[in-house]
Amino acid sequence: MSSNHIFCANGDSCKFASEISRLRDKLAVLSEMVSIDDLTGLFNHRYFSQVITQEFERSQRTGQPTTLIMLDVDHFKKVNDKWGHEVGNQALKLISNCIKRNIRKLDIACRYGGEEFAVILPSTELKTSILVAERIRESIENVVFMVGEREPQQHHPLTISLGVSSHTGQKNDSWQHLVERADSELYSAKQSGRNKVSYRAEETTKFQVTHDEKVALMGLLNSDD
Repeated sequence: MSSNHIFCANGDSCKFASEISRLRDKLAVLSEMVSIDDLTGLFNHRYFSQVITQEFERSQRTGQPTTLIMLDVDHFKKVNDKWGHEVGNQALKLISNCIKRNIRKLDIACRYGGEEFAVILPSTELKTSILVAERIRESIENVVFMVGEREPQQHHPLTISLGVSSHTGQKNDSWQHLVERADSELYSAKQSGRNKVSYRAEETTKFQVTHDEKVALMGLLNSDD
């Protein structure tokens, strides 16, 4: 007998079972809807706050790292000022699609607010997360974004700046500090020229990513499509 079968208090099959089941399904749909940003289709800030707390606590228990990527669209105000908010919205949708195409199914992409986004990477060390951030950055840098109501339309380049930080289970850390660190690195990327990934290297010298590592990451991400 199905585990979802609903019984009344006396043990008999409940005559309202189908209605209860329908309401449960509807509740699940509504629950998902309140977690999604209407414009981009990514998770919203409310959902981000829930998941970052859960993943941080999991890292505290297991010692497995949780890494956060914060990213912001470069010179986004100029897009809105020159082309209008509807074009700006189209840019945000395009960037959101680039983000989704370049992360794994287990990663959580969120619209953090305005033109700022966040990607939570569970059980992912800093080095791998930097490769993911670079892949997102390159994807958006190379995207073709055509604007203008008249032909020929113009290509408006889009770039993003990204900050990456990782939590590896330190007891004196907090998820708020993780967000602050990633946001601080994002600010550093903006200050140092934009269209780049910034992070605190675990060693004094920033490591170099080899071609083999990039190929390995490409295969890992594509395997989850």
